[in-house]
Amino acid sequence: MKNNKGFTLLELIIVLFLITLILGLSLVLFANFLPSNRFKATVRDFSTTIRQARALAQIHGERQIVTIDIDSKKYGIEGRFIKNIPPDIQIKVMDPISGDIHEGRYQFIVHSIGIEGGTVVLWDDKRKASITIDPVVGSLVIR
Repeated sequence: MKNNKGFTLLELIIVLFLITLILGLSLVLFANFLPSNRFKATVRDFSTTIRQARALAQIHGERQIVTIDIDSKKYGIEGRFIKNIPPDIQIKVMDPISGDIHEGRYQFIVHSIGIEGGTVVLWDDKRKASITIDPVVGSLVIR
């Protein structure tokens, strides 16, 4: 009987697959800590919150209120959840009546047929995004 030393091809393939899988997952998890991805995720989360409030207003037939606390950098649907804005991201609201709002609280009133509110501007050191809300249709435009 021969004394076989070494690894089989199947064992090598399995080990390479596991290493690739672990590296791939770690890169995805690490990418969420990068500032550019954090900025994009914040813009996406904020617009999703407004869309969710619109859907809730349509489903339940009652208005929803999305509140932005600019001073403490928090936002959310009243009575549902609160989310934080990362500290390196700045926020302001451009209201059609009051002008630019840089401090305090601002509320979007979301009805099943439209949204009352202005434009939200988020920025950091490198980029800027504005979320404009169509008051009649309730659609969001991100620039």
